[in-house]
Amino acid sequence: MSITASPLFTPIAVAGHPLAHRVVMAPMTRSRSTQPGDVPNATNARYYAQRASAALIVTEATQISPQGKGYSFTPGIYSPEQVAGWRLVTDAVHSAGGRIFLQLWHVGRMSHPDFHNGKLPVGPSAVPFDGQIWKVDPATGVGAMVASPTPRALTRDEIKGVVADFRQAARNAIDAGFDGVEIHGANGYLIDQFLRTTSNVRTDEYGGSRENRLRFLKEVINAVADEVGAERTAIRLAPFLTARGMACPDILPTILEAAEFLQARGIGYLHLVEADWDDAPQFTEAFRQAIRARFTRPIIVAGNYDKARAEWVLSSGYADLVAFGRPFVANPDFPRRLADGLPMASFDGSTLFGGGERGYTDYPPSPQAALSNQARDAVSLS
Repeated sequence: MSITASPLFTPIAVAGHPLAHRVVMAPMTRSRSTQPGDVPNATNARYYAQRASAALIVTEATQISPQGKGYSFTPGIYSPEQVAGWRLVTDAVHSAGGRIFLQLWHVGRMSHPDFHNGKLPVGPSAVPFDGQIWKVDPATGVGAMVASPTPRALTRDEIKGVVADFRQAARNAIDAGFDGVEIHGANGYLIDQFLRTTSNVRTDEYGGSRENRLRFLKEVINAVADEVGAERTAIRLAPFLTARGMACPDILPTILEAAEFLQARGIGYLHLVEADWDDAPQFTEAFRQAIRARFTRPIIVAGNYDKARAEWVLSSGYADLVAFGRPFVANPDFPRRLADGLPMASFDGSTLFGGGERGYTDYPPSPQAALSNQARDAVSLS
């Protein structure tokens, strides 16, 4: 990688790990675990190891329990077979010099009865909403987006059980060799559902006031941090999400209050995902300033960034690292291409979910980078 003045390519330490640059591989669902059992496999290990030049890899979202599943073929982290499968991944990434966090996931209401023996998905409240998940039809083997039904509300005892599942999943992740865990609190999944007045209409200690709606998030963070250490604990949040029935008028103050708690708890980093679709709500500079004032530890941002915009957000002090998703799919050596201004390959959107190695592990590194390496080697040998 060439020497550059770009702030993207300056070193930083995150969760106690020195990182050579600030280009993160964002979590992206790829739905390629071994069936039955949602078990990570050698192909997954190859995929992540190919991308180990990222400053940090955050894996695809990984369900903490069978109840937490909401998409076909996504991996889990609750069975011994899954832990062993993820060990293949972490060993491969570490052998290639990379760092990797596992994203812990409970989808909540973003699911379908077919994943739960015909039972309804769960959420903080039994509120109808407009949301779809990717599900493979067992009769045809074809995947499609299907609507999620109105969930049933979790009981208090069940909420405690989910918190315990997060704790155990974090322990399993560390046992599988991960450098840390990122809790998925964004994109309309279970933790996010508890935060918002549109999805949480409970009248007990988990609903109503801002303090109550934050209770589940705090309990999960505390359980995971107590189990594996605060520095190895991180969380992803989506302040400006409005899709999936999540347009909550109180979400920004709620997340700012969460940031104060997360700062005091000393977590490894805060990952903020920005809406990146057409006509999405703007991630305002005022909010960036407000959350930075409350959270001074490392912040990762993600959301359709290019190099110029990434350099702006780092230079402005609003973030410390920038995560890229789809560019990493088609460009396994994405940091090198970004640093050296090399051409970027385009990804095949039809291969994002499910399938085999096509559109997964068969994207080659940049031929220009290989030629550049050969030229340098020739000079050093002459």
